Amino acid sequence: MSDARRVIATLRRGDSPPPEDLAWFAAGLADGSVSDAQAGAFAMAICMGGLGPEGRAALTCAMRDSGRVLTWDLDAPVLDKHSTGGVGDCVSLVLAPALAACGVYVPMISGRGLGHTGGTLDKLEAIPGVTTSLDAGRFRRLVAEAGCAIVGASADIAPADRRLYAVRDVTATVDSLDLITASILSKKLAAGLDGLVLDVKVGSGAFMKDDARARALAEALVATACRAGCPTTALITGMDEPAAPALGNALEVAAAMAVLTGAATGPLHDLATALGGELLASAGLAASAASGAERVRDAIAGGGAAERFGRMVYGMGGPRTFVEDWARFLPGAPVVREVSAPEAGHVTAIDGEALGLAVVALGGGRRVEGDRIDPAVGITDMVRLGAPVAAGAPLARVHAAREGAADAAARAVAAAVTIRPEPGPVPPLFRGRVVDEARP
Repeated sequence: MSDARRVIATLRRGDSPPPEDLAWFAAGLADGSVSDAQAGAFAMAICMGGLGPEGRAALTCAMRDSGRVLTWDLDAPVLDKHSTGGVGDCVSLVLAPALAACGVYVPMISGRGLGHTGGTLDKLEAIPGVTTSLDAGRFRRLVAEAGCAIVGASADIAPADRRLYAVRDVTATVDSLDLITASILSKKLAAGLDGLVLDVKVGSGAFMKDDARARALAEALVATACRAGCPTTALITGMDEPAAPALGNALEVAAAMAVLTGAATGPLHDLATALGGELLASAGLAASAASGAERVRDAIAGGGAAERFGRMVYGMGGPRTFVEDWARFLPGAPVVREVSAPEAGHVTAIDGEALGLAVVALGGGRRVEGDRIDPAVGITDMVRLGAPVAAGAPLARVHAAREGAADAAARAVAAAVTIRPEPGPVPPLFRGRVVDEARP
């Protein structure tokens, strides 16, 4: 019989508890038989000593199995994508329906905004009528009918993670490679996936600010997911500027719709096609990641991805004709303010975290849990890294609910953009690829 004190003591000695002890502890987190004090000590012991690859995988599986694990009876692979978070990152809104149009199923369990980064659920709920809280039956029907559904986790999906995350947040144990890995993957793997691709962000707008830490996280995630039986690939991608030229919930939906309807390309399109290509190749539906990316590109260009997005939106309570008239349905802010360049030169740096915090201050994110979000506010037409600008030229546009909020956001945006007389290097969008050692 396991005991919380014995598990914690094992961790304090620098050893990894056996899988059955970690399974017992995860079950105790889920049913409340492990106290908050014990959960905090458990998290701190892992944060200080680590678990190692085998222990990390055992904890991930234990947390996955602390609740319901979905199973599917469908005629094609069940695939998903996860991003570690950044600003202007609405890739999921493009990728999920594009994959569905390629003939696979995407039951995407997503989250809300965290810190300076936006949440996919908040973005979708900027569409009038859409709810991301679907019961199990409705979720399954939507995946089968539309090919994709982007929803929040139900209370019985990885409940151990929900409990442990709340404890980590108040005990300064969030920044642990083992705990981050187990938290991300326990929820994703509970969706019953046949394959997963990870978009590990690095740069000023990401949680990981340097390449070494991003690669370490990518390697831990891939190795752990593969040990748990889910073929997984990770791409390390730059977040030195927003992924889309817009930040804010309705504004990012608009950016995604511009890609889905063929009105825009750019980094958002490139990320979706590259990540989709990796997934299709890992599922054996494409000969290579490059040919898989071409299939995703064709699904977008041919309108199939937009059609699937429309099916998903309607199935989640949104307008039936959203894809045909999306600009009319999305809310707009009453105040739109242009942010001008104070001097001529070249854009050499963009502080993505500062931009994200500016959107939060506008009301587009949460300072504390329970804050109400204004879906209309944010930033659009964001200048790109390396761009030449003239004095007085637009750097961005701020969308705000009030004049005073627009003024403050405009100052924040201007301060977040560095302009120098000479151009500087522009970091690449794609920084690396991590695969399971058994795969080519």
